[in-house]
Amino acid sequence: MRILVVEDEPRLAALVCRVLGEEGYTAEAAPDGRSALARALSEPFDLLIVDWMLPGLDGLGLVRSLRAAEMSVPVLMLTARGQIEDRVEGLDAGADDYLPKPFAFPELLARVRALVRWPRGEGSGPEPTATLSAGDVTLDAAGHAVWRAGERIDLSAREFALLATLLRRPGRVFSREVLLDTVWDGSPDVYTNVVDLYVSYLRKKLDRPGDTSHIRTVRGVGYTFEPHDGAKDGPRGAARRSGRR
Repeated sequence: MRILVVEDEPRLAALVCRVLGEEGYTAEAAPDGRSALARALSEPFDLLIVDWMLPGLDGLGLVRSLRAAEMSVPVLMLTARGQIEDRVEGLDAGADDYLPKPFAFPELLARVRALVRWPRGEGSGPEPTATLSAGDVTLDAAGHAVWRAGERIDLSAREFALLATLLRRPGRVFSREVLLDTVWDGSPDVYTNVVDLYVSYLRKKLDRPGDTSHIRTVRGVGYTFEPHDGAKDGPRGAARRSGRR
């Protein structure tokens, strides 16, 4: 896995590259947005770790330029900007996740692991679509209806929005913060544990006794939707079920 670290503070860039290297990644550094953009457009990278505050072309401009060029490489934004509006702006520009500064390296590595295993299609953000389907679950956005294996499932408006977000990118791991920004519009009155609560609501309605859950917890990161027919799948399924919250 090849990662480009875009950070103008040399000591931090070197430290991040070293930590990533110790985990088996090939990490390289770029000191500013313009040189990073030129490299990302001409060289294959599996992930970009981008500081928001960069000289010349800042992190936000870099991400926008990549998405305008239809580059779908995952981007993890590093930012000292703590306001929800700033984080939403970064996500809307095309960043896939963000990590506030200062950060702990175990969390950085967890987010990197989640991002590099996402399935990537053409482009970046989710495309508006009337119907979303993965495994035996189908969601009709226009009709506000959900079916599992042909059986209608009744969801509240917030449960529906949460499921629609997860279904847009099956296999992608969404952090709780990203789900809050997307489903609850970044409301300052809502805490991250509400995501856990609504995931439990969804599981109760979608899952059947003894089945492997479609919604898997990725500890320390967030949640992902796994497409399958929901049937028991032996020890592996049991192991997954034991990791559910």
